[in-house]
Amino acid sequence: MKTDDFNYILPEHLIAQTPIATRDTSRLMVLDKITGEIEHKHFYDIIDELQPSDVLVLNNTKVIPARLYGVKVETNAAIEILMLKEQTNDVWECLTRPAKRVKVGTKIMFGNGLLQAVCVEEKEEGIRLFQLEYNGILYEILDQLGEMPLPPYIHEKLKDQTRYQTVYAKEEGSAAAPTAGLHFTNELLQKIEKKGIHVIYVTLHVGLGTFRPVAVEDVTKHKMHSEFYQMTKETAEILNQAKKEGRRIVAVGTTTTRVLETIMTQKHRFEACSGWTDIFIYPGYTFQAIDALITNFHLPKSTLLMLVSAFAGKEHILHAYEEAVKQEYRFFSFGDSMMIR
Repeated sequence: MKTDDFNYILPEHLIAQTPIATRDTSRLMVLDKITGEIEHKHFYDIIDELQPSDVLVLNNTKVIPARLYGVKVETNAAIEILMLKEQTNDVWECLTRPAKRVKVGTKIMFGNGLLQAVCVEEKEEGIRLFQLEYNGILYEILDQLGEMPLPPYIHEKLKDQTRYQTVYAKEEGSAAAPTAGLHFTNELLQKIEKKGIHVIYVTLHVGLGTFRPVAVEDVTKHKMHSEFYQMTKETAEILNQAKKEGRRIVAVGTTTTRVLETIMTQKHRFEACSGWTDIFIYPGYTFQAIDALITNFHLPKSTLLMLVSAFAGKEHILHAYEEAVKQEYRFFSFGDSMMIR
């Protein structure tokens, strides 16, 4: 299986640069994964696609303002870091630019010393481990100094920082938003619950994989970066009951899907747990956890496109994407949505 098998032609003007004015007015493509049949709707119509017996699972991770601009203490050279994940107490894995200027022992200062970072390990692909030094609460300092880490294909400045958060974001720690959830409003979620649909949450802190294309020719040789996930006892019990009763589990986003499939493949049931997952889902994978998926339109040759191709079939997905281009859907993080049922 070749990475090029998951390529498609996307005109640049269809890459959404800003969020749509009202979250749930984005477009919604509904794809039948068995027949390949396509319907065109709006996201507020999602309530009609959900059945009262469904369990809707969302990722409640919260994006931190993880992009920081600082200077090397020794030379005053400008350094940019993107905080990806915490390894141990205040030791963070960071994407660093320009990485060649940062060696073990290099000290970087942010905000006139409000935050300092000392490089303790050099890794490949521009990754460095930093020991952070500060007084107070880290996330409060990041609120003062950091920027939202928008993906590299977004060139517009984000005027309202909350638009790169879901309305239900709670657990701090992501370097990117779980974008399938950006379409939900509080009002829409209330309507969904009023219909009888169980709305529950898992956590997966989105990391480096979001910013990394698949660089190898053979899909099976790609190595996923690990991301932290968590599931509560209450969520596990609701999901197990739904499975037992044959009710649909509808995942919102590829991140939610990866949590649910990780736990099911490891434990063969849902359990309260936390850990790190590097699960890589591509065609040939047998889904054990989810029955339907709400997702955005993903980058060519990306692991996310491979995941949805595994769920709906590569031919159905590539045909749906071709149709989305024809109909001028908006693509990627701030773009339109798809439900695969």
